[in-house]
Parts: sequence; structure tokens; C-alpha cells
Amino acid sequence: MNRVLIVCTGNTCRSPMAEAIFKDLAARSGKPLEIRSAGIAAASGSPISPNAAEALRRRNLELPGASTPLSAEEVLWANLILTMTAGHKRAILERYPEALSKTYTLKEYALRGDPVMDDVAEAERLYSEWQVKQLLGEALTDEEKARLFELQRTIPDFDIADPFGGPLSLYERTADEIEDILMTLIDKWDRERRDS
Repeated sequence: MNRVLIVCTGNTCRSPMAEAIFKDLAARSGKPLEIRSAGIAAASGSPISPNAAEALRRRNLELPGASTPLSAEEVLWANLILTMTAGHKRAILERYPEALSKTYTLKEYALRGDPVMDDVAEAERLYSEWQVKQLLGEALTDEEKARLFELQRTIPDFDIADPFGGPLSLYERTADEIEDILMTLIDKWDRERRDS
């Protein structure tokens, strides 16, 4: 069974919504997944936010339990760690560098194999070269700068915005966004299974 850990900040909004939605989609599509959620700055035992709970109730989904702080045990348990933002991903990798090969933003993981990921890789390479050149007192060429700025304009945002403190409509939009991405991921897994 694949073990998926979904991570956000406080584990009261985005990651519990993603956990509930993913459990439902996995069950409906026959995917044998064990799914948990945690927060990089979660207080243990906090309830899901009222608007996140209502957004899930409106989808007739089971509410997840209380918040769980991210721990070494959770990281070790997971075969795959999906974060709501690039900042969450960085925070995990700073604390648990051994999780590098299994940690992605949710959007990044869903887009694996998409041509846009080639642009992401090129932008990361150029950005790394720029940092090294800055340390050496050098600069990117005008051509490299232009390409980096062009890539930055076309690369999608891999973050799912935090609805914390917002109205129910914002939570519902966030849940819709999460569900769309998770459906893309499930469809991709189905295609990969059929093609293999």
C-alpha cells in the first residue's frame, strides 16, 4: 500500500481538506492508498477549521481527525510527501534532507512528465548558476537573464493559497483547486497503469 503524507502549515485547513478529498477519490477509483496529513507548525490536537469542515461537509466527505505536527516518524512512514507550497517543501527538506526523493508540492507531483516541468528544471539550473556566479562576483549573461525571466513568467505557481481566516467561499475555492489537482493525479496514475 502506498502511504501518502499531505503537509501544510497548521494542519487545520488545506492538508486536512486534501486528506479527506484524496481518501474519497482513492476509494472511488480503487487506489490502495493510506493517506494522512500533518503540519510543519501544527499544534497537536487542534480541530479542523470550521470553514474547512463545512467545505468538506458540503462535499459529503468524512472529516479528518485533529491536527498532527510533522515529525520524523511521519516522514519515515510516508512513501510520498505532498506539500501545499514550495515553502512547506523547503521546510521539510531542511529538517529531513533524507526525504528529498519523495517530497514534492502537490501541483509539482501532479505535473510530472508535463513539458512545463522541463522549463522548471531549466529555470532551477539557471537560478543555481546565477547564485554561484554571484558568489564568485560574476553575473549571468544578458541572454541567460532574459531566458530566466522568460521562464519565470511562464512557469505555473506550485503553491495552493492558504484560505485561513477567509470566508467559506475561499475555502470552497481552495477545496475545488485541491480536488482538480488530485483528479489530475489519479487520472495520470490510471494512464500510467494502462500504458505499462
